[in-house]
Amino acid sequence: SQMPARRSMCRAAVALAVVAGHVLTAGGSAAAVTPVQKVIELLDGMLAKGKEEKHQEAVQYAAFRQFCGDTVVEKTQAVKVATEQMEMLGASIQSAQTSAADLEREVAELEGQIATWSADEKATTKVRELERADYLKAHEDYTETVDALGKAMQVLKAKAQNAPQKAAELQQGVQAQLALMQAAKGLMALKKVPQGAQKVLAAFLAEVVDGPEGEAYAYESKSGGVIDMLQQLKDKFIEERSTLEKEETSKRHAFELEAEDLKNSMANAEEARATKNQQKAKDMQSSSAMQGQLLDTTSTKADDLKYLSDMKATCQQKASDFEDRQKMRADEIEAVGKAIGILSSNQVSGNSEKYLSLLQANLRPTTMASLLQIASSAQSPNQLRVAEFLEARGSTIGSRVLSALAVAVREDPFSKVKKMIQDLINRLQDAASEEAQHESWCRTELAENANVRTSRETSVERLTSEIDEKHSTIAKLSEEVGQLSTQLADVDAAIAEQTKLRSAEKTENLQTIKDSQEAQTAVSQAVTVLKEFYAQAAEAQAFLQGRHAGSRKQEPAVFSDTPYQGMSAEKGGVIGMLEVIQSDFARLESSTSAGEATSQRDYDRQMTDSAVTKAQLGKDIEHKGAMKQQGQQALVDLNNDLSSAEKELNAANAYFEKLKPSCVDAGMSFQERAQRRQEEIESLQEAMRILNGEDLAIQ
Repeated sequence: SQMPARRSMCRAAVALAVVAGHVLTAGGSAAAVTPVQKVIELLDGMLAKGKEEKHQEAVQYAAFRQFCGDTVVEKTQAVKVATEQMEMLGASIQSAQTSAADLEREVAELEGQIATWSADEKATTKVRELERADYLKAHEDYTETVDALGKAMQVLKAKAQNAPQKAAELQQGVQAQLALMQAAKGLMALKKVPQGAQKVLAAFLAEVVDGPEGEAYAYESKSGGVIDMLQQLKDKFIEERSTLEKEETSKRHAFELEAEDLKNSMANAEEARATKNQQKAKDMQSSSAMQGQLLDTTSTKADDLKYLSDMKATCQQKASDFEDRQKMRADEIEAVGKAIGILSSNQVSGNSEKYLSLLQANLRPTTMASLLQIASSAQSPNQLRVAEFLEARGSTIGSRVLSALAVAVREDPFSKVKKMIQDLINRLQDAASEEAQHESWCRTELAENANVRTSRETSVERLTSEIDEKHSTIAKLSEEVGQLSTQLADVDAAIAEQTKLRSAEKTENLQTIKDSQEAQTAVSQAVTVLKEFYAQAAEAQAFLQGRHAGSRKQEPAVFSDTPYQGMSAEKGGVIGMLEVIQSDFARLESSTSAGEATSQRDYDRQMTDSAVTKAQLGKDIEHKGAMKQQGQQALVDLNNDLSSAEKELNAANAYFEKLKPSCVDAGMSFQERAQRRQEEIESLQEAMRILNGEDLAIQ
C-alpha cells in the first residue's frame, strides 16, 4: 500500500533535483557541473543510502529472528519442564495426602483399640475386685468354721469322761455341760457345717440334755463319734480353704498377667499413635509446601505461555513487516537505479553537457536578468502572496519545509505550485498518520521492553543469589564428604589394624593351646610311667619282704632291712611336681582358650560396630554425594537460566537502544512535532485558498 507513495516521492525528489539544477543555473553558477550531473550525484547518494539502510535492516532483523527462535525454544522448554514439575508435584501431593489420610485412619483405629483395652482393663479390675471380695468373705467363713470346730473339739475332749462325777465336782460338771451345749449350738449355726453333721450334733445335744438323772448329773461320754466327725469336718474345711487360697492365687496371677498385657498393648498403641501423628504432620507439612510450589510453578507457566504467545505474534508480525519493507526498499532501489540509468544515457547526459553548458556560456547577465524579470512578470499576484505567506509562516513556526516551498513558489509556474502545495499537504498528512502509528508502536514497544528488562533484571539478581547459595552449599557438602571419607578411611585403617592384631593374637593363642595340650599329654605320660613303675616296685618289695620274713638269717648289719621302694621322698616330690605342672598346663590351656574366646567375641563385636559405622558413613557419603551432584546439576541449570536471562536482558537493552533514536531521542516530542506539522498543513491549506482566490485579505 506504501509503494505508490514511495515511487511518487522518488519522482518528486527527481523533479525537485531538476528544479534545483535550473535554479542553480538561473542564479548564475559558474560551476562546470551540469544540472543533470548534479541530479545524478544526488540519486547516487540516495541509491547508496537505500542499499545501506536495506542491509542494516536485514542485519537487524536477522538478530531479531535469532532472538525469536531462541526465545521460543527456551520458553517452550520452560513450559514443558513446568508441566512435568506440575505433574510430579500433583502426584507427590496426592501421595502425601493419601498417606496422611491412611495415617489418620490408622490413628483412629489405634484410639479405638486403646479405648477398648482401657474398658477391658476397667472391667477386668472390677471383676477382680468382686472375686477378691468373695474370696475374703469365703476365707473368713472357712476360718471361723475351722476355729469353731477346734474349740468344740477341745471342749468335748476336755470334758467328755466315762467315769461318774463325784459329788464335789457336780457343779463343775454342770458348767461343762452348759459349755458343751453352747459349742454344739454354735457349730449347728455355722453355714459350712453339712446338714448330716447338724443332725448328729442335734441328737448329741438331745442325749446330753435328756440324760438319766440318777447319776447326779454324771453322764457317760457319747462324744467319741462326734469328735471324729468334727475332726473330719475340720480337715475337710482346711483342705477346701487351701484350695480356695490356691484358686485366689491363680486368679490374682492371671489378672496381673492380663492387666500387664493390656497395659503393654495400650503403651505400644499410644507410642504407635504418637509416631503416626508425627508422620501425618510431616506429610501435611510436605503437602502444603508442595502445594505452594505448585502454585508458583503454575503461575510461572502461565506467564511463560502468555509471553510465548505474545512473542510468537510479535515475531510473525515483524516477519511480515520485514518482507514488505524489504520489497519496498528493493523497488525503490530499482526505481532510483533506472532513473540514474536514464539520466546517465547519451540522450540525457550527453545532450545536457552539449546544450546546457553552451547555453550557460552564451547567456549574459543582462539576458539572464531579463529572463528572470520575464519569469517574474509571468507569475500571478496570488502566487507571490502565497510565497510571502509561506515564507512568513515558515519563519514564524520554524519550518524549513514552508521556507523552501516559498522559494519554489516564487519561481515555478502557477499550476505547478498548486500541485506542489497539494502534494506537500498530502505528504505531510501521510507523514502525520505514519508518525502517529509510529508513536503508538513506540509506546507499546517501550512498555513491553521495560517490562521485559525489569523482569529479566529481577531474574538475574535472583539467579545470581541462588547460584551463590548453591556454590556455598556444594562447598559445604564437599567438605562434609571429605570429612566423612577421612572418617571412613580411619575406620578401615582401624579395622585393618585390629584384624592384624587379632590374627597375630589368635595365632599365638592357638600355638599356646597346642603347646599346652602337648605338654599335658607328655606330662601325663610321664606321670603314668612313674606311677606304674613305683606301683610295680612296691609290689615286688612287698613280695620280697614276705619271703624274707620266713627265712631270714643272721647277717652282718650293713644296711637297713626296710624294703627299698625307690626314691620314695623324691618320688612323691617328682610326681607331685609333675601333677602341678600338668595342672598348670591345663590351667594355661583353659585360660588361653577363655581369653581367645573373649578376644574373638570382642573382635567380632568391634567388627560389627565398625561395619555399622562404615555402612552409616557410606550412606552419609552417598547421600551427601547425591545432594552435591543434585546441587551441581541445579547449579548448571541455574547458570543456564542465568545465561538465558542475561541474553534476554542484553537483547532487551540492545532493543531499547535501537528504540531510543526513533522513540526516545527524537529531539522534539511527538506533541511538538504533531503541532508543527498541523500548523504546516494549515498554512499550506491557507496558501491553497490564497492561490484559489478564496481569501484576498491577507496582509
